[in-house]
Amino acid sequence: MVKRFYNTVLMNTPFGGTENWRKVYFIGIGGIGMSAIARFFFEHGAEVSGYDRTESALTRELEAGGMEIHYEDRPDLVPVDADLVIYTPAIPSNQGELIRCRELNLRLCKRSEVLEEITKSSFNVCIAGTHGKTTITTMTAHLLRDTGFGCNAFLGGIAVNYNSNFWSSDKNVCVVEADEYDRSFLKLHPHIAVITAMDPDHLDIYGNVEAMEQAFIDFSNQVGEGGLLVTHASLKRGKELGAKVKLHQLTYSLEGPEADVYAEELKVENGAYQFNVQLPGRKLEKVTLNMGGLHNIENALAAITVASSLEIDENRIRMAVENFRGVKRRFEYVVRTANTVFIDDYAHHPEELRALIRGARGLFSDKKMTLVFQPHLFSRTRDLADGFAEVLDMADEVFLLPVYPARELPIEGVSSDMIMDKMKQAKVQVVSKEELMKKLEAWKNSNKNNLLITAGAGDIDLLVEPIKKLIQ
Repeated sequence: MVKRFYNTVLMNTPFGGTENWRKVYFIGIGGIGMSAIARFFFEHGAEVSGYDRTESALTRELEAGGMEIHYEDRPDLVPVDADLVIYTPAIPSNQGELIRCRELNLRLCKRSEVLEEITKSSFNVCIAGTHGKTTITTMTAHLLRDTGFGCNAFLGGIAVNYNSNFWSSDKNVCVVEADEYDRSFLKLHPHIAVITAMDPDHLDIYGNVEAMEQAFIDFSNQVGEGGLLVTHASLKRGKELGAKVKLHQLTYSLEGPEADVYAEELKVENGAYQFNVQLPGRKLEKVTLNMGGLHNIENALAAITVASSLEIDENRIRMAVENFRGVKRRFEYVVRTANTVFIDDYAHHPEELRALIRGARGLFSDKKMTLVFQPHLFSRTRDLADGFAEVLDMADEVFLLPVYPARELPIEGVSSDMIMDKMKQAKVQVVSKEELMKKLEAWKNSNKNNLLITAGAGDIDLLVEPIKKLIQ
């Protein structure tokens, strides 16, 4: 059905609107989404440079590839002849380089505006949702690439198979992670869209849950007429999604039969999931997913639904799923031995933590679970403290790091202690990074059957290698 619609979209034209942008400057180039756009322009022959607040593995890779990056707010380093300046909405309005760009009257665009321009003449698969979207976007892009269908990919995470968050293709198809933050996804016009979840988040932007949900409804109505909308079967306002557009709709869920796509005969063998996928009118049998967490089976179902709608050969889809090696910081195995398992994950919302903990429990029920969590944003900690406390109580032992502020200033009375005080778990502590390493040294020596999880969207990832070395 969608394949016929896909064939009507112009497939062999170059991306529109970007060929005149030959010198591009980034403010916040190290962000996961920003760096993907930087790679796009660099690969298409533009001179790319930029600023970021801190050096990271991502920025080092960009520099190694030939991009010039600095780490101090230096208005004098802004190229006065830049054709385009792309900035992240996380940058404060009084940032020196941003002010300098306005003084120079340079063209300023948010990442979402540039993505809109890049994808205006392509066939677009856009994945949205308050959690799961990075994994589904990466899975979908991998399925299209690994099966030979082909796509350009703009990801919100690093695909382990390719060690990148961007790749290009001669095929004029784009797979894009559609970010709800700052209403960015409303700049996109998908031909196929996936909506994974609409749980409360980014209330600092939306103000209330209803406004956030309405943004997802608006996004769903931007699917091109005749296109496909794939949604999780549990969405409470699911009937409102895509209601203003003539399109095809499919739902997915781990279990049927209320969904159009679901898993059957699920079992675990050699640390991998094996299952059948029930699709409308047919079944994809003996699918193997080498990625932990039941929620990742659901994520695979969404990606398989997209690939199947494009009539990609089922055997190729099956092999591509089995070949998928995951996304960095999404249920990523850092250490995996008989006695100790160390998992790192980006989870920063209560429902993401719930899925992470349940998935780990399902695979390692015999191990004691110690979870290290770094809350991300003061506003999110304030708004969702009850949810964080409830979910973190599912672990055996919890270490809370201080709140990572990201783009925010501190809010009076809001800290990690706010979560700890609401928890019923006796073994919970708020610790600094230095104190954590000392605690884990003692933890390592006193336990023999351990499951350690680090989770959060801040800079907790900088602790992964030191913890790995400590464990090994």
